[in-house]
Amino acid sequence: MCNNMDWSPTISASSKRRHRSKQSKVQIYRLSRKRCEEKVEKDMELLNLKLYLENQSIIEENEKLRKKANLLHQENLALMSEFQKKFPHLDRFSSTLLLLLRNH
Repeated sequence: MCNNMDWSPTISASSKRRHRSKQSKVQIYRLSRKRCEEKVEKDMELLNLKLYLENQSIIEENEKLRKKANLLHQENLALMSEFQKKFPHLDRFSSTLLLLLRNH
């Protein structure tokens, strides 16, 4: 009697090589894909860090400009107050217009 439990189909040597070749190509593809994904991830992290630092720099510059604008506004209010004390008969619009005409 024949024992079918140990039976396996016969595979030729060339068929085994093709199968092994396909398997190694798939493994190489997976490895290169993984490396590519890791490189993309690193590139994204570097880009993210670069953008974060640039954003921080912009925020700092914005804060400096905001402080400078506030100082200029305060100076402007002080000058307008002095001007109105010297020329009380002029309203705010007229005094602003007069200041602009004097500066040009």
